[in-house]
Amino acid sequence: MAAVTTTPEVAAPATPQSTNRVAAGLRVARQIPIIPLLVLILLLAIPAIFANQLAPHNQRIGNLDDAKLPPFWVSEQFEQRTVVQRADRNRLDVEIGLTNANRKVERGEATLLVGGEDGTVDPGDTISFISQKGGAMEYPLGTDKQGRDILSRIMHGARISLMVSSLAILLGGGLGTILGMLAAYRGGKTDAIIMRIVDIKLAFPSILLALVLVAAIGAGFTTVIVVIAVLLWARYARVVRGEALAIKQQDFIDRARVSGASNVRIMMKHIFPNLVNTVVVLATLEVGHVIILESTLSFLGAGIPAPTPAWGVMVADGRDLITSAWWIFLFPCLAIVLTVLSMNLLGDWLRDKLDPKLRNV
Repeated sequence: MAAVTTTPEVAAPATPQSTNRVAAGLRVARQIPIIPLLVLILLLAIPAIFANQLAPHNQRIGNLDDAKLPPFWVSEQFEQRTVVQRADRNRLDVEIGLTNANRKVERGEATLLVGGEDGTVDPGDTISFISQKGGAMEYPLGTDKQGRDILSRIMHGARISLMVSSLAILLGGGLGTILGMLAAYRGGKTDAIIMRIVDIKLAFPSILLALVLVAAIGAGFTTVIVVIAVLLWARYARVVRGEALAIKQQDFIDRARVSGASNVRIMMKHIFPNLVNTVVVLATLEVGHVIILESTLSFLGAGIPAPTPAWGVMVADGRDLITSAWWIFLFPCLAIVLTVLSMNLLGDWLRDKLDPKLRNV
């Protein structure tokens, strides 16, 4: 009986097309702005979605006994002062009044260094007391003047920023995109009226117009979204109109007209799909602008009302304590700066990838 021999299967060599796809994928992956993307995920997306699960403390309720605690790496600070009978306003930086000194000693907050032979604090004695409590891991970023955890408030503030920016851009961007397409496609009086309204809108200072609208409507979460949408739509209308005018001149638009397509169908099925890349890039770049606007309004008291932990509200809470409790002001500011900067870098990268004019440069 003849022996049957089999030959081992040889894997098919990779085709040039698959190799090129892998190489192109690796090139794109290397060009992705990893650091800005990680900042947005860790500072904005994850805290906004999982704030209730991740926040270590209640964002609205604090403990006054833990008010103005510094971050965990800051240790306690001690001071020594000579006790005087009557506090001198010009020497309060080096001396302490008798009543205040007795109160600190009775509470165990101060220790007598010089004097105190009779067991009491007398004028001329020197006491040592804690001028600033040390931080603790219970409050990693410290607490504000009402004893609320800053880390928890920043996490919940990320949710406010993400919700406001998403809804405002969806509302304002949608309105601006529709009006921009309508102005470009219809032309004539329609184009003139819409663009003159855009010019008037862009002539007003954004913050001033926002303050007027808030004063007329009343501060609140919904008001902030509506006000920011009113501030945004004109930018979308102008950019979309310019892109739609160029698309309107293409041959496939004329063929759609000849085939009997309605104006609405032409705008929604032929013009709008060619505007998606531009709208997406503009929306990404506008997220940072919206966060700045919302924070500014909240800082001025015309945005998200306290005690809701918006980042602008937190900055306003710490503006009077920059020298004595700098962490109350600093960390919300860092959250705003890092988020806006990362979103702008991501938007620039998307623009380079989605714009056909820049893709081949």
